[in-house]
Amino acid sequence: MVGNGVASIGECMLELSGQTGPNWRMGFAGDTFNTLWALHALSADRPATYVSAFGDDPFSQGQIDFLAENGIGIGSSPVIPGARPGLYAITLTGAERSFTYWRGDAAARQLASDPAALAKNLENQALVYFSGITLAILDEAARQTLLAAVAKARAAGSLIAFDPNYRPRLWRNREDAQAAIARALAVTDIALPTFPDEQMLFGDDTPQATAERLGQLVKEVVVKNGEAPALIGKGGALREVAAIHVPAPVDTTGAGDSFNGGYLAARLGGIAPADAVQRAHRVAAAVVQVRGALAPFETLRAAFGQS
Repeated sequence: MVGNGVASIGECMLELSGQTGPNWRMGFAGDTFNTLWALHALSADRPATYVSAFGDDPFSQGQIDFLAENGIGIGSSPVIPGARPGLYAITLTGAERSFTYWRGDAAARQLASDPAALAKNLENQALVYFSGITLAILDEAARQTLLAAVAKARAAGSLIAFDPNYRPRLWRNREDAQAAIARALAVTDIALPTFPDEQMLFGDDTPQATAERLGQLVKEVVVKNGEAPALIGKGGALREVAAIHVPAPVDTTGAGDSFNGGYLAARLGGIAPADAVQRAHRVAAAVVQVRGALAPFETLRAAFGQS
């Protein structure tokens, strides 16, 4: 019998977002954390665990405290002496963002260093979520450890969700990314790819091609495509669901991650895929109207349709 909780595996980083002038605002963000943030906001009755590895420096403790203050635990995630978090800075041109990273020796790269602790974190979870970035920051042995733990959780009844989230700079080469992502899809129940990523990695011509290719491997697929419609592939059928146009977005950081959180919250709540995508679009539209990757819980709940 699986429990009620949700777990997300990956890297939470220090986020520097630029304001006018030389001043920077520091927060915490990262693709799988952004998704868990939205999922937790919209499924507040479910225990939430961020599965990673942390350093023993003040910034890592700040991360752990921030998670706890917002109702998110770290389970048995290891604290690595001498390690520290990765860091990235966002620069904006209008609402479009670009990133500069410092993450080569981040603690999160050791998230599979204790296989027993990793497996314990995934036990009895209703949902386990991870991404291609989670895979990319690990070496090959750690990837194998992670995928074995995910497969074990799935066999025990957990629903597994995965966003391939291809970032070329994190991979040694395209072939390594293709192979690792294929292995992840083999243990996945819900795939949440983004079409431009899949086009870059696998050469798909259309979102339909992505949905059909992944539909051979995964029973439920939602292909995101910015402001173009999202495409649901389930049971051999494809269905488009229009996105929401935001005339003057403030910051597009975290939009796709928050879409994933909204979709998974809806599906865990028993909502059908098409309605779940509509709610996820509303969540993403709300997120691009605030600065940074994390919108306030109240903003996410209002967009989702919760009082």
